[in-house]
Amino acid sequence: MLKAVILIGGPQKGTRFRPLSFEVPKPLFPVAGVPMIQHHIEACAQVPGMQEILLIGFYQPDEPLTRFLEAAQQEFNLPIRYLQEFAPLGTGGGLYHFRDQILAGGPEAFFVLNADVCSDFPLSTMLDVHRHQPHPFLLLGTTANRTQSLNYGCIVENPQTHEVLHYVEKPSTFVSDIINCGIYLFSPEALKPLRDVFQRNQQDGQLEDSSGLWPGAGTIRLEQDVFSALAGQGQIYVHLTDGIWSQIKSAGSALYASRLYLSQYQLTHPERLAKHTPEGPRIRDPDVKSQSLPSLNQMWFGVFAPRSSLLLLGNVYIHPTAKVAPSAVEHTCVLHSIVGWGSTVGRWARVEGTPSDPNPNDPRAHMDSESLFKDGKLLPAITILGCRVRIPAEVLILNSIVLPHKELSRSFTNQIIL
Repeated sequence: MLKAVILIGGPQKGTRFRPLSFEVPKPLFPVAGVPMIQHHIEACAQVPGMQEILLIGFYQPDEPLTRFLEAAQQEFNLPIRYLQEFAPLGTGGGLYHFRDQILAGGPEAFFVLNADVCSDFPLSTMLDVHRHQPHPFLLLGTTANRTQSLNYGCIVENPQTHEVLHYVEKPSTFVSDIINCGIYLFSPEALKPLRDVFQRNQQDGQLEDSSGLWPGAGTIRLEQDVFSALAGQGQIYVHLTDGIWSQIKSAGSALYASRLYLSQYQLTHPERLAKHTPEGPRIRDPDVKSQSLPSLNQMWFGVFAPRSSLLLLGNVYIHPTAKVAPSAVEHTCVLHSIVGWGSTVGRWARVEGTPSDPNPNDPRAHMDSESLFKDGKLLPAITILGCRVRIPAEVLILNSIVLPHKELSRSFTNQIIL
């Protein structure tokens, strides 16, 4: 018997997804045509012996999340429950707080997945590795270049046994080119070190607060409090993958993650790819065989849409003469952009952003999760139109973020339009 836990965080996170996160919680943001965490749930549901999937976070259980969970339970025929934290408890605090629910039924192991990652999720392979040589913690790792490795949790392994000898979260100098993917397989014994951290936090807090009710005791960081502390003690191992993987920290990285998933859909989900039909999109580029459509419900009128260029979110209207392309402009051009729900882009308008894709010449490069601002200025990035934005004819929007319900009358470059 197996279980899975998906850590979805809460509303204080996801600020780099604004203004889109005003409309939908980040875990439900569409990536390649389905909510972000549906990719996680699909991967977990395919593992033999999976009995339950738990979501842990501190979002309020609102209507969109409730509807999604109900639909997911029916689709995958698995119990899927949301466990709400009373406060942000870190990446490990929720696991310890809800330990009884996780261990109910006596699972032999449980997966833990961060919601804000894109991957092909080699969970069955991880399970085989774990069963061959059981240990409390098994981490999924991949490689990064020396510069970008500083932005992740870095793993030093024994190349023969794959034991994690040293772990540093976002080091200041180069430690290793093996990085943590945020996808784990834990034995039930893995909760014992979390208990030790909780008790230590409680003791430390009592020194500062004689009431013994220090609220920070429940906050546990898996990476710093557990992995770093236990590395080299024979409890943590790593499994390296060369499959697709990326963090999803911003709207721009969601666009890149969509492209990664779409590249696999021909094999994994061909039903999600658009077909040439009289009512469907006109796919004219020989290099673009398909485009993700389900759950987006956009209104396409002869739009040429290379899958690397844009993401349309629900009831979007682009002028019938539009051409969305990375080269020539024909009437309307939309590229490297996310167009929000219920928005309109008029004739002869141009909505364009600057992608921050990984270096294509470096196979170990990953998406950079840089700040939107530098020296008080908005950095060039993809253009984001919030919900129900109206871009009239002959307007240029370049490297800008447009908040919801705006109707623009002139061009903007590198601005947040309030």
